[in-house]
Formats: sequence, structure tokens, C-alpha cells
Amino acid sequence: GAARIARTLDANQALDAFESDLRLHVAEAARGRVFVHAGVVGWRGRAIVLPGRSFSGKSRLVAALLRAGASYYSDEYAVLDGHGRVHPFPAPLSIRGAATGERPLKCPLEALPGPVGTKPLPLGLVVVSEYRAGARWRPRPLSLGQGLLALLAHTVPARSRPAEVLEALRRAVDGAPVLRGKRGEAEEVAPALLACVSAGSRRE
Repeated sequence: GAARIARTLDANQALDAFESDLRLHVAEAARGRVFVHAGVVGWRGRAIVLPGRSFSGKSRLVAALLRAGASYYSDEYAVLDGHGRVHPFPAPLSIRGAATGERPLKCPLEALPGPVGTKPLPLGLVVVSEYRAGARWRPRPLSLGQGLLALLAHTVPARSRPAEVLEALRRAVDGAPVLRGKRGEAEEVAPALLACVSAGSRRE
């Protein structure tokens, strides 16, 4: 953290590093909450969670979902409580360029194309995907166990609080479809994801 900040001479990069380290500390230390590296939007009373690290394309997919009508919850962490509900973590939306070292553009909350979520939501869909140019969205469903492991791979306090983490993830994933697949442009995938949640809501 501090060493990484000290190595840079760019003030903006130093502030970004400090902010990132501070959020990671909160994610690791927060009791009663489980933080998963993920983008999150709300749609028709359900949360869509997009687990993934930086440069996996999740922020662009979050932005496309917002333009399609979803509400913004986060592009950094899905915050789960002990009941498996997803809480808002509405930091400014960061859109990265193609270059690895390029500083992301931050979109303030008031400039987002959709509303910002304010209340916890049950999980409606987990999408495990990475961008691949020209890829067609042909996802395959994962089992409950596979979905739990997919979220666990991106969970911050997994080693320090394993029992609490596993229970929160199990409650979250129980009953929610989990899809895995390569995807192309975010604008093409977003409507299909919203339709999947809408179809699940109609069956209830």
C-alpha cells in the first residue's frame, strides 16, 4: 500500500492507489459483510452480479446494463450480508482503456445513465465471463457448487473468515442462476442478461 504510493510521482495515481488500498482494507475488515470483487446492477428487484478482477471488462458491462435500464450498485464490490442479500457500494464507475497502465476514466454517480440503488436485493443472476472480441454469448449454466466456487475465487476475506463467507455465498447463490461464457460487446450481451432475470421473476 504505502510503498506502492511512495513509488509513484503522479499525484492522481497516488490518490487512486490510496483509495484502492483503503477500500480493500474495509473489505477485509468489515464484519457481517462479505465483499466480492464484482460489478453489480439491480433489475426488477434482483441483483445481477458480475464477478471479475480489473481488466475483465465488468465495468463496461455494468455501463451497458445501466444504459439498458438497470440501476447502479457497484463496479468494484458486491457486498453480501449474512442473508445473502446484495448491498449497494456505489463508488464512481471506472471505465478503463485498452492499455494496462492507462488510468481509468471515472464517471461520477450523478452522471450515470441510470438510477443508483439504495436498498439490498436478493441475488437474481451471477455472470462469470470475460470479454473476447467477436465472441458470441453462448453461456452454460453452472451448478450451485460451481457458482459458489466462482464467487469464492473473487471474495476478499475468504481465508480469514471462511465459515461466514461460505454461508453468505451459499445463501446468495441458492436459487439464482449462474452463467459462464465468453462474451463480445457489452451492448449486445446486456439485454440478454436482463431478460434472463425478468424470466426468472415471472416464474415466481
